[in-house]
Amino acid sequence: MPKSKEKISAKMLDKKFDEGQEDILQYFDKSTASRRILVDFPEWMIESLDNEAKHLGISRQAIIKFWINEKIREISPKLKMVG
Repeated sequence: MPKSKEKISAKMLDKKFDEGQEDILQYFDKSTASRRILVDFPEWMIESLDNEAKHLGISRQAIIKFWINEKIREISPKLKMVG
């Protein structure tokens, strides 16, 4: 079984995928993977987020990620964070 950080060519990865006999996820760096979630916010909160994001010159998504990351680091300083 290859190490998780082993590099292979795209052609070889395609071949392994097409053959379907090997788990190709071992060739991917899952530490930086993202998942999409849906969160409903009240209108006033979205307006506040948009105002602050505009003030900082960043997107709404960026400010949400930044603030959530800050809070997670505050409550769980021992967690290893990426980014």
